[in-house]
Amino acid sequence: MTPENVPQERDAQARVPQEGVRGLPPVLQTAQAAIKNPEVQEMLRKLSEYKLGIFMPHMHEQTTGEFMALPDGVMQIESGSEVSFQSRHEIAGQTSRFLPVGWIWQAGASQPVAACEMAEHESLDDEDRRIQHKMPKRS
Repeated sequence: MTPENVPQERDAQARVPQEGVRGLPPVLQTAQAAIKNPEVQEMLRKLSEYKLGIFMPHMHEQTTGEFMALPDGVMQIESGSEVSFQSRHEIAGQTSRFLPVGWIWQAGASQPVAACEMAEHESLDDEDRRIQHKMPKRS
């Protein structure tokens, strides 16, 4: 085997469905398989030095719950205990309300694809303000 064949072989291995991922769209099967790739494991090791990880951007079909790839321009938003999917364009300008927590590389730059809605603390000044996740109101 020559070195130039290695990336093609790795790509082929990444496309092989694993037990438990059958039924996922092909792009998500590839993502699931890629985590076993030594190159991806090395990326994960380096990311962990910064307390970052790897995730698979996805959403679910509303009636069946089937996994779907996260469409371009859509962000996963966590607010309280709820997850929704909103336009990246709509969320991008609201930096005081949403904290990005997941990114992808797209069009030559990092793009946020997941964010948490933050709690608003009107009574605190900027020095005392802590970033906190918006939680459901308790009755």
